[in-house]
Amino acid sequence: MNSYATNSITTAGFALALGLLGAELWRWYKGGSKGKGGDKDGGGGAARDPKALIPLASGIVCGILMVGCPAGLLGKAGGILRWGGNGLGGSIMQTLTGKGGSALSQAATPTLDGYGAVVVTALAIGLWLVRKQVAKAVKGKWRKGVFIGVMLCVSTGTAAIVAQTVVGGANSLGHQALTTITTGTLT
Repeated sequence: MNSYATNSITTAGFALALGLLGAELWRWYKGGSKGKGGDKDGGGGAARDPKALIPLASGIVCGILMVGCPAGLLGKAGGILRWGGNGLGGSIMQTLTGKGGSALSQAATPTLDGYGAVVVTALAIGLWLVRKQVAKAVKGKWRKGVFIGVMLCVSTGTAAIVAQTVVGGANSLGHQALTTITTGTLT
């Protein structure tokens, strides 16, 4: 499985994820398509309803947390998504422009500590248990968000700051929760 996983992002993979993010935000901005069959793309009705972004945003957070996993199933799945995104993005970029993707400079990927791992494990178990109750359109937006989070958070700049905030927040939340549970006091 290691031959199909990567920790690096190419410019082509980054472009693919950026295009997907732009398309999803455009759909949200324009609102759901309302025809005879109702809302076909799961946009949720009125344009710019912040609630319609929740599945995408939560997927992005989960994707960032996958990158923060140093190993395990989530870490390997994140590597496979990056590998696939780089390959697909490279094929698309080569076809459209005649130029392949190159390695994108990247910041150090933030990693979860033992406390953050508790938060991610609880989140993964909770998502697994409710997976049958979630509508298909919501699952699709969430999955797109996971891919976007995995592909965009490894880069430098703003995306790296967001990734460090999300992973650091999970570490801090886990530390506060476990400290409160074990000692009975808030820290």
